[in-house]
Amino acid sequence: MANSEGLELVVTEVRAETPLIRSIVLARRHGEPLPSWQPGAHIDVQVPGGGERSYSLINLKSDPDAGTRPTAYRLGVRLEDPGTGGSRFMHALKQGDAVHVTPPSNNFPLEPDHRPVVLVAGGIGVTPLVSMAGALVAEQRPFRFYYAGRKRQELAFLTEINALCADRLTIHADDETGGFFDIKALMTSLAGGERLYCCGPLPMIETAIAVAKELGWEQGRLRFELFAAAAPRADDASFEVVLKSTGESFQIPPDKSILDVLIEAGKDPLHDCKRGDCGICHVTVLEGVPDHRDYILSDTEKAEGKLMQICVSRSKTPRLVIDL
Repeated sequence: MANSEGLELVVTEVRAETPLIRSIVLARRHGEPLPSWQPGAHIDVQVPGGGERSYSLINLKSDPDAGTRPTAYRLGVRLEDPGTGGSRFMHALKQGDAVHVTPPSNNFPLEPDHRPVVLVAGGIGVTPLVSMAGALVAEQRPFRFYYAGRKRQELAFLTEINALCADRLTIHADDETGGFFDIKALMTSLAGGERLYCCGPLPMIETAIAVAKELGWEQGRLRFELFAAAAPRADDASFEVVLKSTGESFQIPPDKSILDVLIEAGKDPLHDCKRGDCGICHVTVLEGVPDHRDYILSDTEKAEGKLMQICVSRSKTPRLVIDL
């Protein structure tokens, strides 16, 4: 894991932001300061069964020191149905409950330059972006914020975001406009080299990635974070993975990732997002052909087949040897 040291926190506040989204505030039992964080950061919350779920940290104020040794962490959690149980656990939390979390980690940082910034949020993807908006206001940096969802009443933190961003905020509600937010049209209109930060559902992210390639955007101009990993495919098959360092062999079933199998076997490979968008779990491939399903490697790197992200990518050959 990116962070192995844990924090024992308690729930100090739970509030319904929409019918499906709750904000949850966590703090130390006696209010001691917590580790600092920057916009885009998240914590991992341990859920029953031994798993963890990542949730972005939220700041809804234009305070430049909001993330410096704070006394509380605020999260926004959408109830997913169907889901893997993490959101149900989070929505069942009440004031006084204890949770175990990792210190903040950031795979989606706001770059410290002075170019104009465009923020695009889809649904619960607003959580990391609103913290970026707070920092941009505090730093007096130019930005625009697009917040999209199916219905206006499903958009969490809307009152606070309106107050924070004012005329820099554009709201898109599908039921009011008759269609989904057109991220391609937005990206095509950006002629000033603006850096775009996007967080939302997988189709939005995949469209943004495709449009960036189509428009010939420079590497790094589009920054994004996913909130869910791609689902297994119907034609996924088992394959063998061999670790070069020990010679150990592991069978990877269709419904589990290489990373999951290695963790279950007591290994501790570096990892964080488990969605293929942070790049921390990459390994070198020594034999075999990887089936790339990440959002980090370039087309050239994928074609070379020398690297892979073991949290989501699989194998096109019956056997892979990796440098672990």
